[in-house]
Amino acid sequence: MNQYVIAIDQGTTSSRAIVFDHSGNIVSTGQMEHEQIFPQAGWVEHNPAEIWNNTREVIASALSKANLTRHDIAAVGITNQRETAVVWDKNTGEAVYNAIVWQDTRTQPIVDELAKDGGLERFKQKVGLPLATYFSGTKIKWILDNVEGARERAEAGDLLFGNTDAWVLWNLTGGVDGGVHVTDVTNASRTLFMDLETLQWDQEILDIFGVPASMMPTIKSSSEVYGQVHTSQLLRETPVAGILGDQQAATFGQAAFQAGEAKNTYGTGCFLIFNTGEEIVHSKNGLLTTLGYKLGDAKPHYALEGSIAVTGSLIQWLRDNLGMISSAPEVEELAAAVEDNGGVYIVPAFSGLFAPYWRADARGAIVGLTRFANKGHIARAALEATAFQTREVLDAVNADSGVPLTELKVDGGMVANEALMQFQADILGVPVVRPKVVETTALGAAYAAGLAVGFWKDLGELSANWNEDKRWEPQLPAEEQERQLRLWKKAVTKSMDWVDEDVK
Repeated sequence: MNQYVIAIDQGTTSSRAIVFDHSGNIVSTGQMEHEQIFPQAGWVEHNPAEIWNNTREVIASALSKANLTRHDIAAVGITNQRETAVVWDKNTGEAVYNAIVWQDTRTQPIVDELAKDGGLERFKQKVGLPLATYFSGTKIKWILDNVEGARERAEAGDLLFGNTDAWVLWNLTGGVDGGVHVTDVTNASRTLFMDLETLQWDQEILDIFGVPASMMPTIKSSSEVYGQVHTSQLLRETPVAGILGDQQAATFGQAAFQAGEAKNTYGTGCFLIFNTGEEIVHSKNGLLTTLGYKLGDAKPHYALEGSIAVTGSLIQWLRDNLGMISSAPEVEELAAAVEDNGGVYIVPAFSGLFAPYWRADARGAIVGLTRFANKGHIARAALEATAFQTREVLDAVNADSGVPLTELKVDGGMVANEALMQFQADILGVPVVRPKVVETTALGAAYAAGLAVGFWKDLGELSANWNEDKRWEPQLPAEEQERQLRLWKKAVTKSMDWVDEDVK
């Protein structure tokens, strides 16, 4: 009985349910992709109903593959794509508009308007974030301003907001029949609305955005029992006991519990999180100050984060938009067919540049093209773009923290790419370390839930589960590393100042 924990991983491209045993090993997985909706340039949406339906299906799939029932599951953890905003009617359970995804840039005019009084860092001291299209706050405002009747319904108390963690939790615990409207500190810290010190919504900022406080979920810790799965669901009466935004979940799954520890997750985007412990560190180098985790009544742990918008999705773009490859693993074969990048650099600023530049006016660029360049060089440049962006974020982390990182723990889908991991070590000049369980995002959510119900007793037990799978040592001579970085930085400047008023 109760031998396992299940994690729901509601990601940008798919929803998954993964069952873990006490050793942190994967027992079974269910996964379904959902549609990526692009109504116009710069707009990215998901269908919330599709996400919830898929979530139910992947739970069923994971349980059936392992021949398990709800009686075998001790707790449910949730991890999610952060910043992706859902607004729904609490009386009908229906979203008033599609979920606006974190990559979406339609809210730039809202950012510009809000920045007129106090600049892009207007709220940064309080919430740790600059004004940017990335965060949930501007997306909520856009929905209230642009969806007919939404503002009136919100002010009447009929509408609720949540990142996808809150949307899944509300539905899982009953929806219109008593669903729990809660989020955790890590997700709350991605809205632009949470005070980093009080861990509460800031009424003044909500008023400036015109967002009624009644829409906002209650902020809880990352590890406590929020409610039980509703009796209409497969996992009925199982406690839902952990929530962590995906990048914080991956950090937790990597057992990076102490100040000075860090991880980098290679997914749709790339996210480096550096644990600053119980201290709030305000970045002077383009990083975000965010919540790392909070366990029950214990003090919160904070983090610095470097957010890179486009990494894995660049490979997806080569596949889906250009038809250059038919599956993601092919990119490694293509890249291996050439000795180097042939002087080609790709700056994938599809949604502008995130950390450490925060340039909404940037757009994607391929530079250094000659007649010599072929698709192998382009494939290699696409992989190397991920490593270069990570290096720039890591430089910012080192500058802010004053503690140089000695090795980088990595996880996410792209860490299966050996060529990328070797180049990452080369361009960083420090070892890159992959764990045996690379599904650290789901594992982190499982850990948070399991801790809350006593399935695991403490962080020490979780640390003991972590095992190294492979380590890549840097091999690139220092002068070549410096040359490559110089050319990369030059390429980045070519992507800037692209968007004029008449350019989307």
